[in-house]
Amino acid sequence: MQRTFTTPELSSLARGLVNAGLVSEEELREVLTTKGEQLSLIRALVEERRVDEMALCHFLSERYGVEELDLNGLSFDPGVVALLPSRAARRYLALPIREESSSIMVAMVDPTDVVAKDDLKTVLRRDLHLVVVAYSQLLATIERSQLNLKEQFDLSELAEERNEASQADVADVVEDGPIVSLVNQMISQAVLDRASDIHVEPINGAIRIRFRIDGVLHEVGRLNANVHAKLMTRIKILAGLDISERRRPQDGRFSVGIEGQKVDLRVATLPTYLGEKVVIRVLDTGTARLDLEDLGFLPEVRRLYDRLTDKPWGTILITGPTGSGKSTTLYATLNRLNRVETNIITVEDPVEYQLSGIAQIQVNAGAGITFSSALRSILRADPDIILVGEVRDRETAEIAIESALTGHLVLTSLHTNDALSTPTRLFEMGVEPYLVASALTAVIGQRLARRLCLNCRVPSTISRDELNQLGFVTPASEEAFQLFHPAPQGCVRCSRTGYYGRVALHELLEITEAMGRAIAARAPIEELQSIANAQGFITLRQAGLTQVLQGVTSIEEILRVLI
Repeated sequence: MQRTFTTPELSSLARGLVNAGLVSEEELREVLTTKGEQLSLIRALVEERRVDEMALCHFLSERYGVEELDLNGLSFDPGVVALLPSRAARRYLALPIREESSSIMVAMVDPTDVVAKDDLKTVLRRDLHLVVVAYSQLLATIERSQLNLKEQFDLSELAEERNEASQADVADVVEDGPIVSLVNQMISQAVLDRASDIHVEPINGAIRIRFRIDGVLHEVGRLNANVHAKLMTRIKILAGLDISERRRPQDGRFSVGIEGQKVDLRVATLPTYLGEKVVIRVLDTGTARLDLEDLGFLPEVRRLYDRLTDKPWGTILITGPTGSGKSTTLYATLNRLNRVETNIITVEDPVEYQLSGIAQIQVNAGAGITFSSALRSILRADPDIILVGEVRDRETAEIAIESALTGHLVLTSLHTNDALSTPTRLFEMGVEPYLVASALTAVIGQRLARRLCLNCRVPSTISRDELNQLGFVTPASEEAFQLFHPAPQGCVRCSRTGYYGRVALHELLEITEAMGRAIAARAPIEELQSIANAQGFITLRQAGLTQVLQGVTSIEEILRVLI
């Protein structure tokens, strides 16, 4: 049956959009039917993602004689931006960005919205100089402009705390607006900046706040030292910690709502010479739902990994330093293997993400639950797949390997520099070589490299000789290669870092029959390397170069993570 529409005759603007090829008439009528009464046409199109934002900007600029502006890389006067509350900025899709002699420059997504323009004129009490901007750029700028610790918080007037304040007194103090707002704002900015950790630490008479974004720490602000105790107490209360205890480390958790989303946070305090430091881990719940496709496996490595993880028994080790994404790869692997007919049990320290349909055990030394004791219990619970968060000692390693030899698939992680050094590390832990050779299916060496921001990356070329001098093996048929570098000042989208997100680099060592014999004989690493090369082993360095030549990351970043 043919679909019919009851929308009125198309406006001149709507016809112009169709004639310019920005949207089909059928799509446009569908949007008008569903959204036309609630939203302006331009807003409905961009929110429904029915039109290319940049092409729409260019169209509106030419049609209405309004200047088109790229917000990325621009700096704004916080005083001018603050003239319009964030809620109003989102409602009107507009933001004042510059004060002029007789007007205010206002960035708008839809310069045809007469109601919005009238309201803005009333609120700002000035004539408007309109410029048209892309929808996603404006939203990102609104978020960034409302969240600036350096500009928005002046806590110098907060009274210094008494060292002997009672718990009740301090609890009352931290309910004061400035401290509550500071903590809320700090967490909000961290989430919107994609930070994985927030570091709050006393340093040189001040409190330094740093965010770890894409694996690298960035300072975002400093506060007066006289708010240190209040700030720590507020965070401790949120995390359910003892606010009177300042001499020993504490751990806790709490959740907050940011932009309508629940965000889980893990808190760790640490007593230092200058006072307590706190690190707040922002737990990205999306990690628990990641697929292997999201991790950046090279196609040939991914095919081999799928084949090896489909085996019913054996041990697969994910190796790398702290912060190299080992847990993320393990979770993504479990998501692929999680089926109703498969019994999966994990033992973790701690359980950071809840996985649907999987039994997860948390290590609790005080209750006698260690990795090794939990593993023994798991074996009596009829598992098909076992995940051990980390192999830390000989006992855990031996039980994990014996579990693999008795018909279970064991997934776990280990701290080593690369895949080829993993057998030696297991030997050093006291595991017999014949057990390693028999039970080990594969070892993955992994690192995380920052992805270049696609919005501001800078292209360049490099010669084959230059790449070879940096230690990269390149095809002899090519004399020069195109690659990209981070923009020096970055842009709004990437929080001025030049990078946005991360990609995993993998080297996958399959324990074939030949490799197993060499491991059982304690062969030197040079012999293991020779066997691996004959098997088509792709090193971390080769994987990194591939990502560089594909424009995903930069040569500087690969050299940083693969020192």
